[in-house]
Amino acid sequence: QVQLQESGPGLVKPWQTLSLTCIVSGESIWTYPYYWSWIRQSPGKELEWIGSIAHSGSTVYSPFLKSQISISRDTSKNQFTLQLRSVTPRDTGVYYCARAWDYHFDSWGQGTQVAVSS
Repeated sequence: QVQLQESGPGLVKPWQTLSLTCIVSGESIWTYPYYWSWIRQSPGKELEWIGSIAHSGSTVYSPFLKSQISISRDTSKNQFTLQLRSVTPRDTGVYYCARAWDYHFDSWGQGTQVAVSS
């Protein structure tokens, strides 16, 4: 049974870089055909897909955010990481990691609250 858990700071100052790590157990992140994804939800807003890293290590990013983000992985730890650069208060919200298959998300972490504030 795959489990995902987000880890990272709850508070980030404006213009800094937010780094979040997703710890995966029960499934290797290099297993075909899965993609490992980041999604967020700001207060009062829809869920927003941020980007994904594939089993192969290839990445795909939201066109709205791709200049700001980077997703990487550490296969030795079975983890993948989101970096969101130059954050503003608009980046405040709940951040989730999730497993994707056939363009849908079948497993989610519990989410982690991130506030961007000075």
